[in-house]
Amino acid sequence: MPTAKKRARTYDPAKIRAAVLAQYGNVRRAAGTLSAEQLALPTRLGDWTVRELVAHLGMALSAIGRALDLPEPARQDATPLDWPFRTSANSTAIDAFTQQLAGEHQDLGAYLDGVEQDLVRQLDTYPGARLLQTTAGAMPFAEYLVTRTVELVVHTDDLNAAVPGLEVPFDRQALAACTRLLADALAVKAPGGSTEVRIPPHAVVQCVEGPRHTRGTPPNVVETDPLTWIRLATGRLAWKDALEEARVSASGERADLSGLLPLMA
Repeated sequence: MPTAKKRARTYDPAKIRAAVLAQYGNVRRAAGTLSAEQLALPTRLGDWTVRELVAHLGMALSAIGRALDLPEPARQDATPLDWPFRTSANSTAIDAFTQQLAGEHQDLGAYLDGVEQDLVRQLDTYPGARLLQTTAGAMPFAEYLVTRTVELVVHTDDLNAAVPGLEVPFDRQALAACTRLLADALAVKAPGGSTEVRIPPHAVVQCVEGPRHTRGTPPNVVETDPLTWIRLATGRLAWKDALEEARVSASGERADLSGLLPLMA
């Protein structure tokens, strides 16, 4: 498992707070329009229906409250860059808890409303520096919120893919934070400076061992849009398919990222 040894990107806590609330609000409002038939539709997430997916979106934020209920850790031992590499270890427990929540909360609208109310209260009560014991390790509340943008954006995309005609919007700041965290995770997994990965307008990272580029046009360049990058990084889209569909451009002998993706699944 990679470790986040590079200097972590900093995020504006106020913008991240606003982004999480905005994207969750988008999801909550959209979920309120879904019929029983739509909630029963399959998703691209194994056996989950739309009902389980919506329940999981609430679970992603209610995780904050569960962490706050635990004793505060003595010291920080994780950052948001550790989180993408540690989620798969908890996949079985996540699936079981999601199934449980979907069964317990027949009124998903009321459930999502309650999660939002709890989150607003928590944000108003606890400082960003308050340490939380998360599944990825101990990190400050404000930093853990950055990982919530990934959960919200990735699963908003899953929701749009599952329900024909549904177009839940993406908050720009949430999409940017999600893109940047996953781009930085690639640089952690494949440290180096031979390849430049461009995801305009949100992120540019250097990665992959080899000759370091210093000026002019880099010899190895990968470029794609934010949603395509997020799908690649999370296993929703295969590298080969992205190339064939011209969703990503890759030039140079070190521009093949197929062996590095997905970063999390």
